[in-house]
Amino acid sequence: MTNPKIGVVGIPGKWSTEVLADAIEARTGFRAVIDLHETCLDLTSGHLEHRGQDLGELDALIVKKISAEYSPTSLNRLELLRVAEARGVRVFSRAETMLRLINRLSCTVTLRNAGIPMPETLVTEDLGSACQAVQRFGEAVFKPLFSTKARGMCVISADQSPEAMRREVAAFRDDNPMMYLQRRMELPGRDLGMVFAGGRYLGTYARVPQSGDTWNTTIHSGGRYEAYTPSAELIELATRAQAPFGLDFTTVDVAETSDGPVVFEVSAFGGFRGALEGAGIDAAGAYLDHVLSEL
Repeated sequence: MTNPKIGVVGIPGKWSTEVLADAIEARTGFRAVIDLHETCLDLTSGHLEHRGQDLGELDALIVKKISAEYSPTSLNRLELLRVAEARGVRVFSRAETMLRLINRLSCTVTLRNAGIPMPETLVTEDLGSACQAVQRFGEAVFKPLFSTKARGMCVISADQSPEAMRREVAAFRDDNPMMYLQRRMELPGRDLGMVFAGGRYLGTYARVPQSGDTWNTTIHSGGRYEAYTPSAELIELATRAQAPFGLDFTTVDVAETSDGPVVFEVSAFGGFRGALEGAGIDAAGAYLDHVLSEL
């Protein structure tokens, strides 16, 4: 296919969205950045439009970002892309695969069913069960089912009165009725982003926290990227972790612990900036190479 029309689903003005759109324009001469917030689906005609453009007339859509923060609305936006797929537009990654990753619980269940090592995790709506888990773990990281860059996460410790701990857990449950909590793990001052395109391993970068508090290494919270060379065993683990999802581009979050490596999650979209700044990988270019080869 010569000069395909490839649109980028993302957030206009954001670095990763624009760098991908730049790469596509340089290779194909076509540029379109689609904010799903501004799309309109007419199910009678089957038209999915963005600012008057019928997205069904494109050859492909690459999904870089669907919203600044994950929420159930994110799932609804991905459903819109299924209509474009039905009209023959190639969507990278397929909407169905991304739908399984927006919800943290869906991602976790898939990883555990595949036998991937993860931190000890409890999922419950029951306040008493959550409090017992905190007592058992000593410290637990509570995570919203829909979040990115550790937003909304908190650490609750058993090193306080049972009443005070119960109040903290109850406060989290007020915003997150289905509670997802993991034993807080001691990390070696970093965790890893392992990058894949079309299932092929590209490289690894490390996220290093600003302080010694290593439960949250995200750049959003002041962390930084560094280069890292993983072992063959870590690469094999990350490769197995991303395989069940069939993503066209992803980053697998891995941590090394005293009990062996664990996988935190597989990203629906993957990180471009960490790949570039930490590992020197032109993720946008590598992703586009994969998409063009598929087309």
